[in-house]
Amino acid sequence: MSYLDRDVYGMYRKTGAGPGPALMGAGTLTGEDVYNEQEEKLGDIKEFMLDMSSGEVAYAVLSFGGILGIGEKLFAVPFNALKLDTTNKRFVLNVDKDRLKNAPGFDKDDWPDMADTSWASGIRSFYGASGTGDSMIH
Repeated sequence: MSYLDRDVYGMYRKTGAGPGPALMGAGTLTGEDVYNEQEEKLGDIKEFMLDMSSGEVAYAVLSFGGILGIGEKLFAVPFNALKLDTTNKRFVLNVDKDRLKNAPGFDKDDWPDMADTSWASGIRSFYGASGTGDSMIH
């Protein structure tokens, strides 16, 4: 299912008008598939984490593995590490599938403290993401 299928408000019906792809509705992107550049499916987006201080999207929470939510691992991926592929209606993350298996992750019952600057720095470093991402942390 792509963001076009989740567009209940008709935001993307007209080409050249309205939002997308420069501005997209977060609700339509939740559930979007994530692939790497080798065309391997890495998972799908479960949630977006907003930096309430800056008003920017800090992370996309990616689900990887598991069946029907059981055994899945979650990853906070810096939003600027993702690229929207409008041709295939999905996100692209430049990370090898085997590397992602060893990425810092968490399960749905044990979320990390995403406001911790050392945690945020480690995540940005792992994905090679730019920016500080620390505007909400004072």
